[in-house]
Amino acid sequence: MQFTKSILLLAALTSTALARPEGYERRQATATSATSSSSGSFSTAGFGARTANSGSGITYQGNVGNPYGSNIIEIQEGEAANYKYVAKVSGQNTDPWTVTFFNKYGPDGLMNGWFGFSAVTFTLNPGETKYVAMDEDTNGGFAAAPGSTIPLDMSGGYASTWGEFDMGSSGNGGWSGFDVSAIVPQNAGLEVQGMKICEEISGICSSITPGAALVDNAYTTAQTSVGGIGGNISEDRAIVLDVTIDYQG
Repeated sequence: MQFTKSILLLAALTSTALARPEGYERRQATATSATSSSSGSFSTAGFGARTANSGSGITYQGNVGNPYGSNIIEIQEGEAANYKYVAKVSGQNTDPWTVTFFNKYGPDGLMNGWFGFSAVTFTLNPGETKYVAMDEDTNGGFAAAPGSTIPLDMSGGYASTWGEFDMGSSGNGGWSGFDVSAIVPQNAGLEVQGMKICEEISGICSSITPGAALVDNAYTTAQTSVGGIGGNISEDRAIVLDVTIDYQG
């Protein structure tokens, strides 16, 4: 089973604040001190309560955390091995960059999480590494850009290069997935920043260099309707995404 399209693909078609990306198909109970899987137990410390999922296919809504956004948290390096789903964010940047993580769905229950509803935002200075943990059934993405803000499209959505992820999707048989996407900035006529994501165990990578000069297993507007791009992971296990911001190739 593969994810059929880019997890936030409808954002590729966003022209108004009410337009929504087509084909976001990647993704209950209260949080406890640990969660179990076939690969062991993992910490849930710092996460809020899990929210119920709903819908299916492109309308599937996974866990957005209660309070909202508490399903995505920044953690310390020494804590990272305790969590099931982790993004390890570093970069080739020579200046400070802003990185913001968001859910597919916003706090109003609409598919608009990338319209300013950040769950985690931080500055990535040259040489730094940051760690972000995602709870079960989380589907969302992150945007990164140089400076103190993320560029916005005409509708107010994050419009830099995106990393997209779907962790332990209840709506997709427990599969996880990830990809890099330049669809939003390309549609907005804005700069495409470099980004690379590699999953540590499988070695699968998805990457785009600045200006989309080199694209490897990643989304551009040319692949808007193509499915299966990026990493697709069927195993119920720990996942670490090694993220390189300002990837130059």
